[in-house]
Amino acid sequence: MPYLKRDGDVFVLYLGNEGQTDSENRFHPDWIDEVHALLDEVEASEGPAALVTTATGKFFSNGLDTDWLFGNFDKVHWYLDRVHTIFSRLLAFPMPTVAAVNGHAFGAGAMLATSNDFRIMRADRGFWCLPEVHLGMPFTVAMNALVTGRLANQVAVEAMTTGRRYAADDAIAAGIADAKADAEQLLPAAIARAAALAGNRKPNLAVIKKALHGSTLEGLATATTPENLAFNAG
Repeated sequence: MPYLKRDGDVFVLYLGNEGQTDSENRFHPDWIDEVHALLDEVEASEGPAALVTTATGKFFSNGLDTDWLFGNFDKVHWYLDRVHTIFSRLLAFPMPTVAAVNGHAFGAGAMLATSNDFRIMRADRGFWCLPEVHLGMPFTVAMNALVTGRLANQVAVEAMTTGRRYAADDAIAAGIADAKADAEQLLPAAIARAAALAGNRKPNLAVIKKALHGSTLEGLATATTPENLAFNAG
């Protein structure tokens, strides 16, 4: 399950199991609940603060928990709406946020990274990718709102309709990522960037973010229904 550490004014949210280096960090319902609980803990802190989200090993996050999803397909709409809550929570989080993308960020994992204010990718390994077109999966209204709200239009077209895998340099060129770092420097670089912004944690920051991302947050709040999601478990 996800866990939390702290480095000065910076909280570090690890998406995987402590001591396990290659968890895929998929969005199981229990995993989603634990992420929210840890974010509650971060929000309850006082004073300057910022948040870094990262993982260890090969994966940042491999996205939806498809094993759980297809085993509980009667709950698909509820499940997807729970996934969306992670994106909206991070997008409007009342302190600076930085994703340290240590490895593959696929599907919902890529969207999680994109929900942070800033993204630093590992220079030599790992892709940011939306593979839904290859998997025969649609984007929910909420996911579409997030991707199109956070990326330039033609980048969103390419990412969503071709399933392109973006390594660090390509992601930076496309505006998907802001910077890159070697593996051993990735987390320190993300913490340093977050620490430099920790003093911006003031009540007005949440107001700014909610206004800045207003249309995207409105889209993320759209409930998933059979009418707006043509999704077939077969």
